[in-house]
This record gives sequence, C-alpha cells and structure tokens, in this order.
Amino acid sequence: MIIALGIEYLGTSYSGWQRQSHSPSVQACVEKALSTIADHNVSVFCAGRTDSGVHALSQVIHFETQVERPSKAWVLGGNAHLPDDICVLWAKVMNEEFHARFSAVSRRYRYVILNRKIRPAVLSGQVTWVKENLDEELMHLAAQHLLGEQDFTSFQAASCQSPTPFRNVFNTQVFRHNEYLVIEITANAFLHHMVRNIAGSLIEVGKGNQNPEWIAELLALKDRTKAAPTASPNGLYFVQANYPNQFAIPGINNGPWFIN
Repeated sequence: MIIALGIEYLGTSYSGWQRQSHSPSVQACVEKALSTIADHNVSVFCAGRTDSGVHALSQVIHFETQVERPSKAWVLGGNAHLPDDICVLWAKVMNEEFHARFSAVSRRYRYVILNRKIRPAVLSGQVTWVKENLDEELMHLAAQHLLGEQDFTSFQAASCQSPTPFRNVFNTQVFRHNEYLVIEITANAFLHHMVRNIAGSLIEVGKGNQNPEWIAELLALKDRTKAAPTASPNGLYFVQANYPNQFAIPGINNGPWFIN
C-alpha cells in the first residue's frame, strides 16, 4: 500500500527535511516514528525538500508498506513517537499512481517578515526581522515580474543540483497584516534557495534601495551575484503542495501568519 501523510514542523532545530549523516533532520525523525508503527524500516518521499531552519505547515509525504493500519494509527501513533516540533496532521491510503513529489502540480511558499523597530522574542526563529520600514506595494509590484516560465539563474543557489534553471511561477503576491509582511509564491517547483533569494531582493525594493523593475533586470542578467544576499530561513514556510483532484489531498487551514 501507498500511505500519504501531511506533516507539520518547525524547522529551527533541524538541518532541513532531507536525512543527513552528521546532523538531525525532519525526515529521519519521521521515518523513525513511522518505522516503529509499521514494525519495519520505512523510507519516505516528500513533496518539496526544505532547507535548514525552514518550517512547513503541510508537507506531503508518502511511503510504501504491506502492513495494514487504520489511518488514525499513523497519525496518533506517529505523533506519540515524534518530538514536539513535528507532527502528523492526517494519513490516507492512496492508489499506486500517487507520488508525493512527482504527482504534485505546484508548491506554495510564504515568507513572513516582522517589520518593526524592535526585534522579536516570542517569534524568534519563526519570522524574519526587518527593522527598516518596508513598502509592501512596491514589493508586490516588483514580484509580478516573477510570473510565468522563466530562467531563475539570478535566484539560484550555487549549490543547486537542478539540471535547468527554468521554473514556472503561477502566482506571487506581497501583503501586510499590521506589523507582519508576507511574500507568497506558488510555482511548479523551486530551485535551491530560490524563495529566500527572491525575498532578499524584494526586501531591497521594499527598503527603497531598488525600484520594482530591478527584479526584471535581475532575471534578464541570469547572474546570481547581481541580486541581493540570501534572506534568512527563519521566516520561510512550505505551506502546501497542490495535486490533481483525483487524489483528494486534504486542504490546509491557514495559521496566524498566513491570513488569506
């Protein structure tokens, strides 16, 4: 059987989603918990790997097993064996055509900025702090240059192993809710550090250091060194992966930093 699960996690204490030999990862924690419930070694596949310090509201994963368990056993049992900063939201038996990564048609990320003079305390590690006043309208205007299928070399990390820098951005917006400013990007897939690199450049526009057209210029240059430094991982959230309706993947309820 193929079992799909929705996973929520706070990435602050982890080296990212992917299993690492030298440091703790979300994948290793999840696989250990599920292996206990299944009584055999479980290997999971995810919709989109997240970097060190990056969070997720509904990461979708799947694994194969011959063991029959009710869905609540994967949820409640999994959570009983997971640390407090990782939890299973739901579990569902899928047909053999489903793959958490390859069946997804898009992924949605949100980058959350606390835009005030005073640094965060309670939300430390969960938002990125920018003390300079940001103009969200200019940032939103700049972000529209990202739409469509384009070469994102200027926002691609040097360590990225993707064979192509082309990605298709379906939607992007920047909006404010009181002191919180949110950058949202939905695309078919993302390059390594792509969202954080885009966020870094949009912040420069928001500060008034660059005009909105600068984003289009960066895309045309195809040169990572011309864009702004990579923004902190603290405010980055993998919100959800979107799938064809046939798979009936559960939706997500937006949390306090993800107001519609």
